[in-house]
Amino acid sequence: MHGPVFFISDLHLCAERPHTTQLLLSFLATTARQAGALVVLGDLFEYWIGDDAIAEDPHTQSVLQAFKALSDSGTAVYLMHGNRDFLMGRSCVEAAGAILLQDPVCLEVGGQRVLLSHGDALCADDHAYQAFRQQVREPAWQQAFLQQPLATRRAQVEALRMRSESEKSLKAEAIMDVNADAVEAMLAAHASPPLLIHGHTHRPGAHTHTVDGRACTRWVLSDWHDTGDYLQVDASGCTRHRIA
Repeated sequence: MHGPVFFISDLHLCAERPHTTQLLLSFLATTARQAGALVVLGDLFEYWIGDDAIAEDPHTQSVLQAFKALSDSGTAVYLMHGNRDFLMGRSCVEAAGAILLQDPVCLEVGGQRVLLSHGDALCADDHAYQAFRQQVREPAWQQAFLQQPLATRRAQVEALRMRSESEKSLKAEAIMDVNADAVEAMLAAHASPPLLIHGHTHRPGAHTHTVDGRACTRWVLSDWHDTGDYLQVDASGCTRHRIA
């Protein structure tokens, strides 16, 4: 990735949050065009029930068209699955003019190696969620889900969202944050790069880890709600920017 690279995550876009969508569309048409690449580290959408839903959803179409316009302008677009939109497929990625990244993946950005992840796999203390995550990423589960009618899929996802919100209110805050051992294991598995960038926890900040005698800065991206937030990485380092 060449030039300044912008990282965002956890926008949780849906028609019910038009302010966030408008914030993104404005960002894609202006600020994001200053970047060599824009990387979305998961949960671009609040949920994703299958690429075949795009045809009946003007809101999603407008978002994908805006990403395609950014890509056509010369800014490369990269997408990564999150825990809400892990079913985004080839049609979605192509409509956005994007490249799909694996999770995790190590790339060179600004002259240094950077490890990228959505971040949910690092929340190892939430055993119930990790079991669910493993289940829904099985190809057989996904195939069975995507074979159901759109209305049935949408109803199932809405039920899961309600259950998730209810369960989160009962979980300790620490359980929903990353596990330090999981972070350090991921870093060690990728030869301890100097930077790790992820989202998911909605707890923006910068944290230092030392693995195999090497220091790594773990940058946590912000979610988008009333304002937006992006991390710029270039040869001079990392800078967080707030979008009003």
